[in-house]
Amino acid sequence: MSLKQLLELPIEQKLGQLFFIGLPGPELDGQTREILTDISPGGICLFARNIREAEQTRQLLDGIREVLPVEPLLSLDQEGGLVDRLRRILTAMPAANTIQTSGQASELAEIIAEGTRVLGFNMDFAPVVDVVDGKRSHYTNGLHSRAFANSADDVTQLAGAFLSTLQKNGVIGCLKHFPGLGASEVDSHEELPRVNIASDELNSVDLVPYRQLFLTGQVNAVMVAHAAYPKLNLQEAAQNGTLLPSSLSRNVVGGLLRSELGFDGLVLTDDLEMGAILKNFGIGEACKLAINAGEDMLCICAGVDSIYDGFHAVLDAVRSNEIAMARIDESLKRIAGIKSKMSPPLPFDPARLDALSSRITALGGSSN
Repeated sequence: MSLKQLLELPIEQKLGQLFFIGLPGPELDGQTREILTDISPGGICLFARNIREAEQTRQLLDGIREVLPVEPLLSLDQEGGLVDRLRRILTAMPAANTIQTSGQASELAEIIAEGTRVLGFNMDFAPVVDVVDGKRSHYTNGLHSRAFANSADDVTQLAGAFLSTLQKNGVIGCLKHFPGLGASEVDSHEELPRVNIASDELNSVDLVPYRQLFLTGQVNAVMVAHAAYPKLNLQEAAQNGTLLPSSLSRNVVGGLLRSELGFDGLVLTDDLEMGAILKNFGIGEACKLAINAGEDMLCICAGVDSIYDGFHAVLDAVRSNEIAMARIDESLKRIAGIKSKMSPPLPFDPARLDALSSRITALGGSSN
């Protein structure tokens, strides 16, 4: 669907395009159909609870396409290692920190691209470009095995090879977690991390992969972290006095990412149901803050009530001019742009999936 067609949708369906949602279960049942019809989301992300086996996953994604008025982005977090949503279908994939060369990174991306397209996906929330060096490796932030290397330049090289190959094979990638979670000391799934680094470290380490990969022109999407950076001048405080997470910050999204680094592709929040957000903000307030900060799509990945609450909060805010329609149209332009790059699914073929499992084993994956 073109930008012109998106802009001509009813207001409810236009706003639905800004939502990237999770679904309750593995089937296109009555509740799931109702959510899709009510929200008309622009994106769907599947998790382990949705992915039981190959044919079921393909049927679910094909059904979603049929129900929605605008073809959606269909994504998952397929990194390998700890974050491997396809382990019920394919041999378990190696973690990013076991990948040593650009050739291995490309091989992993090629496997993921073919496997996900056979299942019906067109996007992957990967690669992680957080930098976890020796000093940071003892932090309990859950990122150690998810990072490609322990230096900014090596992360850039390996993640760049992964991204390039993924997208050449028809799956849109997404860099995460901007502006960098490698130095966070806690997991943002549980609480708001404080990343206690100064601007020189942010610039010389964490932002290096973004700067270098943006120059290639290959980056279509960036996911923004839920984190606070109290030593940086860009850190803002929320109205309740708490530190404002980067995902809800105009200084981070509109300032650092858009203006300073010049990125004009799609920008998404990390899951707004994480503890880092819910412990300090209601889901509706978080959604409004995120859009006004410059985010294009809002990820709400589990709770059905949260999806509805977020959607109605944004709808009410647009109707009351708390959120300008021009701000929505900016995001619709970027959403239309990335959707123009979606590739269709590959034919469903279990034999191709079996062949991919053999390639994973050769790469260093495990059948366990």
